[in-house]
This record gives sequence, structure tokens and C-alpha cells, in this order.
Amino acid sequence: MVATAASVASVPAPLMAQDNAAEARLKKVEAEVRALQRKVFPGGDGKFFEPQITPGTQTPATAGTTSPAPSTTAVTDILIRIDALENQLQTMTARAEEQANAIAQLSGRLAALEAAASAPAGTLAPAGALPQPALGVPAASVPASQIPAPRPAASVPAVSTAPAPVVSAPSAARLAAVQAIAKPQTADAADDEYSYGFRLWNAGFYPEARQQLTRYVEQYPNHSRISFGRNLLGRAFLDDNMPEDAARWFLKNYQANKAGDRAPDSLLYLGASMVAMKDTKRACIALAEFAETYPLIASGRLASDYQATRAKVKCN
Repeated sequence: MVATAASVASVPAPLMAQDNAAEARLKKVEAEVRALQRKVFPGGDGKFFEPQITPGTQTPATAGTTSPAPSTTAVTDILIRIDALENQLQTMTARAEEQANAIAQLSGRLAALEAAASAPAGTLAPAGALPQPALGVPAASVPASQIPAPRPAASVPAVSTAPAPVVSAPSAARLAAVQAIAKPQTADAADDEYSYGFRLWNAGFYPEARQQLTRYVEQYPNHSRISFGRNLLGRAFLDDNMPEDAARWFLKNYQANKAGDRAPDSLLYLGASMVAMKDTKRACIALAEFAETYPLIASGRLASDYQATRAKVKCN
């Protein structure tokens, strides 16, 4: 104690005064920093940023602890929601562009199909181009006065302007063969007309079948088998090596009712008609439309016909 008192007493007075002044200045600076913290960080609870200088003296135990994570603010929530809305808008815009592109492609295909039977453009052949009853259909069953000429359809332009060929009279043997084909006589007169045309076509009498089927489609346009009739009329042309006229009827039947019983057949045979006309571009369009519109039929009932027709043309 004596030694300590002696050492304190031995410290010069000016040096002790300097220490007291430095201590006072240091406390003043600390007070000012705490006041600044209260201005910058209201509340002093670390809600926005954790103060690097906190009031009081930290103990070693508390100095190493981690403060809780700052909570989100209203502005942060708004920014997050805006980002989510922008992402959703981008997704919807992309889908809308994809759908618009698909619709444009379908419209282009339909326009190409509508023009498939119009090369070269012209008017329908005159009614005299159709074979008359003298070709082989018995006059008693199909009177000439009851056979109307086909009416031109606005959506199906003619495919040829060539004059009608001169048709010679049928032979006696052909007349006898046609007369041997019986016409059905049931309570459904419209179905009888179609069935008779089918029998003539099935027997290979294509001109007579065309006469009979033309009669059917003109007189019974709303019959339940009208899709069959128009399609078979196209077949009667195609099987007789007349693909241009066949294409006109196939396109008309497909456009009239795409859900019709023989609309898929007509679209497929439209492609076959284009193949016969050596129109590769339109043939590929028709075949692609058939496969896309009727995928189950293309892989089922008409699979063999589709593959056979597809093998005749090289599409990109």
C-alpha cells in the first residue's frame, strides 16, 4: 500500500489531467454516436439493419450471438408480387403467340385445300357433258327428264374448261349387263337411289353410276347418307381416270360437313386425286390435313389406303 501510494504520488500532475480529458472526450463521442444511431435506426430494435454499435458494453457471451433475420417490408412484398405477375404475363403472351401461329397454319392449309381443284380456273362443263340415259341405264328406271344437271357450287370451282367428249352409244351387251343390276324398292326412296348408284359403281359401270349418284345428291341433299353419296360420286370419277372432276366432289363433300360419315374418305381421296394429277404440293397438303384431322381413322379404318397413297408421293 505504501509502495502503491508512492507510485501514484510519483505520477506527474499534467499526465493525469490529459487522461481525464481524453476519457471525457471519448464518452462524449460515444454519446453522439448513440444519438446518431437513434436517428438512423429508430427504435434501436434492428428491424432494418443491425447497429454495429449498440448501447452498453457487450459481454463475450452476447458478442458472439446472431441477431434474428430481418423481416420483409410492404415494399418488398409488392416487388415480389410484381415479379410473379410479370412472369405470368410472359407465359400467357407466349401461349397466345403459339396459338395464333397454329391458327395461321390451319388457315393456310384450308386455303390451299379450297384451291386444290381450281387449276386452271374456269366454268363448269355444260350439262351436256354428263352421259345420257342411253349409256346403259334402263330408260324405264331413270327417265331422261328426271336427271338434273349438276348445279355449280360457289366454293368448288370447276377444274376444266375442255369441251365435253362425244359419247358413243353403249353396246347391247352393256345395256343387258346394266339392266341385270336390280334397283332396290324399299320404303326409303332416297336410300334406294343411293344404293342403286352404289351397285352400278361396284359393278364397274362408272358413267351410269355417276348419272345415278348425281340424281341422288341433287334430289336428296339432306338425306342421312348424303356424305356417302357425294364421296361415292367422286370415286366414280376417280376410278374412271377423271381425277380433276373427282377432286371437285371430294373437296365439296369435305367442306360441306367435316364430321360427315365419309368426310375423312373424301379428304384422303382428294390427296389421291392430286397424286393422279401430279400435283405434289397439294397432294401433300391434303394428306397432312387428313392425318392431323382424323388421326384415329388414319391409323385404323383407312390406314392401308393412307399408307398406299402416301407412298406414291414424296412430301417434305
